[in-house]
Amino acid sequence: MGELRADWRLRLRRGDAHGPLCGAGVLVDRRTVLTCAHVVRSPDAVMWVEFAENRELTPVAARVAPGGWLPEVSGGEDVAVLRLDSPRPQARPAVLEPRLWGGMEVFATGYAEGFDDGMTLWGRISGASGERVQLDAATRAEVVRAGFSGAAVCTRPSQGRPARVVGLVVSWRGDMGELLPETNRLAFSYLIPVERIAELSPVVKELSGPDAWDRGFEERLDRWFGDPDDDPVKITVVPPGSGKDRSLRHLLHRAAAVYRGGRSSRPDLADHALEHIAFPPGQYLAYWDWLLGTRRRPARAAAPAPGPPPAVVVDGLDEEPEPGPLIDLLARLRECGVRLLLVFRHEGGTGWTAARDTLLRPALLAHADALLARLERAEFSRAVRLGVVGSGSLDTATETSDRRRAERRALDGLMDAQTQLTRVRELIAVLRADLRRHGGRG
Repeated sequence: MGELRADWRLRLRRGDAHGPLCGAGVLVDRRTVLTCAHVVRSPDAVMWVEFAENRELTPVAARVAPGGWLPEVSGGEDVAVLRLDSPRPQARPAVLEPRLWGGMEVFATGYAEGFDDGMTLWGRISGASGERVQLDAATRAEVVRAGFSGAAVCTRPSQGRPARVVGLVVSWRGDMGELLPETNRLAFSYLIPVERIAELSPVVKELSGPDAWDRGFEERLDRWFGDPDDDPVKITVVPPGSGKDRSLRHLLHRAAAVYRGGRSSRPDLADHALEHIAFPPGQYLAYWDWLLGTRRRPARAAAPAPGPPPAVVVDGLDEEPEPGPLIDLLARLRECGVRLLLVFRHEGGTGWTAARDTLLRPALLAHADALLARLERAEFSRAVRLGVVGSGSLDTATETSDRRRAERRALDGLMDAQTQLTRVRELIAVLRADLRRHGGRG
């Protein structure tokens, strides 16, 4: 099975944190929520959004987004698009799926009376009923009820692939008009498909397209932020307005500081970075001036504060009018152990070569040296544990690291910058594999 809990499954209250539970919602990006219009009741209403399955995410108020009251657009479609008062980039949004077919097995989690923490019902997609789609349950007791309105109708999750949201629960209907599904002879659930919502809302249309997100890039970037052992400097190209751009914006909260090319100031970057750097007491201005290049390097080197090394993101380095001073500042931050993510909006943009030669290559070469030292220690320790180190075997105790060290020395003789960069990346990958094999982290 797939994920058991999901950040994007939301519980809604009307008014404030103490208001009554009134339905469910779906987080579709860091600030946008889908729910039913009858849950919200009025286009000027205030809703209270709770992340029912992730208590680390604080609840937040939400209001109908401009153009998000869809009954006014469609003449009655029961959907509202809400905008959170403050974004929740820490929450992973839902994956929207516009495709729907009969027989698809789906489920929905809602907050019916007596089930404030949620209850999940399963069913199968049946036939169309106007703009809505009928959802058949195995029994009448599994038909949706009050508290499910606005809940995500999701595909069956599978290992390695998250559930996808194909629509919103909007209503149920019984043939006898009784208050509960099970007291009717026949009862069915109904949903409005994502495809139909996308026809009414440009926001949803954009978020449900095949290129709305770059999930592969998002996963790689998430690993980079989470693993301090990953490359100390990373350069990536992110075209404006692309799915890759949306995925990047969703993860920028992981950075200690974000510098926006052409809009941010270097003094502010130095100020934010020093919050994460250990320097001697009373030496703040000395290090601040050094980072900005107006004073010599202090005698005592600064280091990252305790904990994982901080990451600084430069969003749009090629949009910086004069990237030289910024690159110099970033090089000094590297001396303090800061990790860098350098985002170019166009491949080969302004500052590309300088960033490669001043920041990326030196950082990767130094990283290879650090991995080599760790491999040597791990290899020697393993030989000791296996009892193979003696007076006649010292030369072979670090045989692998000695061979890799010779490969590392060969890199210094390469004159072509791009070739050297390619080879050092290959060496780092080999060193990580060696470390895993010898009992160290890869």
